[in-house]
Amino acid sequence: MQVVNNPLAKVNLLDFDRQGLRDFFTQIGEKPYRAEQVMKWIYHDLEDNFENMTDVGKALRAKLTEVCYIGAPKTLLDKAATDGTHKWLLGMDSGNAIETVYIPEPTRGTLCVSSQIGCALNCSFCSTGAQGFNRNLSTAEIIGQVWVAAKYLGNVTHQNRRITNVVMMGMGEPLANFDNVVRAMRLMRDDLGFGLAAKRVTLSTAGMVPLIDQLSDAIDVSLAVSLHAANDELRTELVPINKRYPIAELLAACQRWVARKPRTSITFEYTLMKGVNDQPEHARQLIKLMRKLPTCKVNLIPFNPFPGTRYERSDANDIRDFQTQLLNAGVLTMLRRTRGDDIDAACGQLAGQVTDRTRRSADLRKRQDEEALHAI
Repeated sequence: MQVVNNPLAKVNLLDFDRQGLRDFFTQIGEKPYRAEQVMKWIYHDLEDNFENMTDVGKALRAKLTEVCYIGAPKTLLDKAATDGTHKWLLGMDSGNAIETVYIPEPTRGTLCVSSQIGCALNCSFCSTGAQGFNRNLSTAEIIGQVWVAAKYLGNVTHQNRRITNVVMMGMGEPLANFDNVVRAMRLMRDDLGFGLAAKRVTLSTAGMVPLIDQLSDAIDVSLAVSLHAANDELRTELVPINKRYPIAELLAACQRWVARKPRTSITFEYTLMKGVNDQPEHARQLIKLMRKLPTCKVNLIPFNPFPGTRYERSDANDIRDFQTQLLNAGVLTMLRRTRGDDIDAACGQLAGQVTDRTRRSADLRKRQDEEALHAI
């Protein structure tokens, strides 16, 4: 990245992983080890003012103030749910905004992070997809979500860990923004960043097969796959990218992932929708698939409704029967408890504010207006 050609252009240090930050310090005529010094201030002390970095020399502080800055996204709104879930609306450019969610539990705290403004994949049951797509987030905008949440929560790396897990499951398809997402996850994992173990940083993909292979080479993190159907016809209807990368190709990529990382497990996410993918025959199809990946697990997610959707949440009895069928077949199966739905922070509900470059948001508004007229 060219950083010093234009002296008036300041560089956001949140855009650099450790090696990138070392290279930047070399470019501005400083010793590379100074990068680690500043990095610790940014991610351990959550400091964004160079003047407060007391063990950095005065001349270097002045130089840094002149050529760069530490810029996390601005908080437009923060909302807390009755169950303790917290959602931030973070401002981007051109009137756009993204959403980030913190889910506290007795033994851990999980932060759900976005990778794009909107999403281009258009999964039919996802609120984010219905909003359309604007652009990829920068590394600074991705890791900045963790920075903002850590600051709000009083997180202290290696001491008071309020954020123990990060999941790339917010707005967007993370693998479609590969370089920026990988760079941000390096900062999540780095001991001078947020210091999270590989099993505590999870990327969720709808199935961009070639990039799953690239990811396993690029960084050691956990993988989740948004499956939602175990036959190609239904999955293509729910997850259109399945037309390009059908289930057989996706499972082959998952088998390669497990072969390369034998001590890891992949989580397959399966959102249960009433009368769509929640019947016994769907469970049997899923069991057949999971026999090809016996060390992996299924995470069942009750569908979370949003305005304009045609889907409904499966009945409680159908959800329980579906899970029982999988468990009886020896498939490790978890049922995700719905969190934060009173503030639209549950899985599949994140929408933010998207200046749509597609026609999807207009189509959604038209469908909502037609439903409203029909209800009168």
